[in-house]
Amino acid sequence: MELGTEAGPPAGVGGAVCPCLPSHGSYVPGDQQLSKVEKWRPPVGSSKVQVAGEPRCGDPLLQARPGGCCLGPSDSAPPPRSTGLLAPAPPASRSDLSWVLRRCLPRMQGAWAPRDQGQSHSRMGALNRPSVILLTYVLATIEFTCLFMQFSIMPYLSRNLGLDSIAFGYLQTIFGVLQLLCGPVFGRFADQHGARAALTLSFLSALTLYLLLVAASSPALPGVYLLFASRLPGALMHTMPVAQMVITDLLAPEERPKALGRLGLCFGVGVILGSLLGGTLISAYGIQCPAILAALATLLGAVLSFTCIPASTKGARTDAQAPPPGSPRASVFDLKAIGSLLRLPDVPRIFLVKVASTFPSGLFMIMFSIISMDFFQLEAAQAGYLMSFFGLLQMVTQGLVIGWLSSHFSEEALLRASVLVFIAVGLAMASMSSVFHFCLLVPGLVFSMCSLNVVTDSMLTKAVSSSDTGTMLGLCASVQPLLRTLGPTLGGLLYRSFGVPIFGHVQIVVNTLVLLLLWRKPMPQRKDKVR
Repeated sequence: MELGTEAGPPAGVGGAVCPCLPSHGSYVPGDQQLSKVEKWRPPVGSSKVQVAGEPRCGDPLLQARPGGCCLGPSDSAPPPRSTGLLAPAPPASRSDLSWVLRRCLPRMQGAWAPRDQGQSHSRMGALNRPSVILLTYVLATIEFTCLFMQFSIMPYLSRNLGLDSIAFGYLQTIFGVLQLLCGPVFGRFADQHGARAALTLSFLSALTLYLLLVAASSPALPGVYLLFASRLPGALMHTMPVAQMVITDLLAPEERPKALGRLGLCFGVGVILGSLLGGTLISAYGIQCPAILAALATLLGAVLSFTCIPASTKGARTDAQAPPPGSPRASVFDLKAIGSLLRLPDVPRIFLVKVASTFPSGLFMIMFSIISMDFFQLEAAQAGYLMSFFGLLQMVTQGLVIGWLSSHFSEEALLRASVLVFIAVGLAMASMSSVFHFCLLVPGLVFSMCSLNVVTDSMLTKAVSSSDTGTMLGLCASVQPLLRTLGPTLGGLLYRSFGVPIFGHVQIVVNTLVLLLLWRKPMPQRKDKVR
């Protein structure tokens, strides 16, 4: 029997050249189990050694590795190029080499592809990426619709229970403070446990809130205590930042502003539907009816989240950054890790622009219910029509205008344009004297608020790693609760002391300073996340 320089398997034993194994090019017997791989000795001078117990190509254990194995469970390899026991193996032909390339390269590219290109079907679940994004928009619309139905319930329920305006202010403050404190923590929870767990928990918390409102409206139960208790689940109601995280994780950076803008369309639909349904159902069927409908809708949202949203929307690069098995998982309540995101390069400036530019207009919108009664002399129905006009403009701006602008202009240009329009709106607000003047400046106000929020959210998600997008979006979502917490006190003090023009003056001063900051040091233009 002749001995060659290349060793092969015994005659008649099927084998395959497996580039997935450490010993590339070694033959693995095809008729043996994982723990019973046949051991054979190569001739003298051969470097190809098959180690006993080495997994063979196509084994399920290799399939479970990132990128899988070059052979599927049902794949068959080309026959071994050997003519006898320990016979020399002829050189591989061109057809065999093309077969290996066809089988291996697609899986190798899938294992190391970017997050928006190489995500596996098992991670995405039964739905493909566009379906998951569409379902995310539907869930956000359900959340906003139910939330504004709740806003319609609260004043009437508080009055029926005998609460005055001060107690009603306490209810609003408790809700705002809980959302302010728990927003970043909930975003970190979404990063660590995935979008499915976060959305399901958010909808279940909302279901608890609406059930407590139903119970509070019952005469046989202690309504005041249940009404205050209904504020507590608000700490975990953060559907909006989780929806933003899903869109951020699944889309490329250049597609992100347009997709995030469509969430504003969901917000506008929720404002209109929630306010309309809340007022109509209260007038026709009583206070309990909107709360019951909101509870059923959030139960549907929880079921859809648990069954259709993928467990995790993070990509392959996030998996590579995950801690090794057996190492302790970072705590959700690690405030030091949350605060470290605000110290990353460029994040403090972007976050400062986001908070400072929107704060004056946020104060005005918080005080708008009082301004509409005292300054504009509007009745409740007229104020509702004005808010519907505001919501309709927001739908059009975020759903259509921002998407078109983001495809033609850079984020830096949109950010500067937003600040400039804020200054122009401040000048008009300082000289405003009627509701007609306000209607003229509302389009500019809506454009500035929507575009600045979308652009800064997109820039902040690019400034952090893909494993921290939920935490960063939770920090962004805390800006509105901060306004709802400080706004009533500060805005009421300014309005009582200086009147409506003070909001325009503050907006001019603050946004002029922000514009100087942007011109002095432009914002960075990132194409993708930091590594």
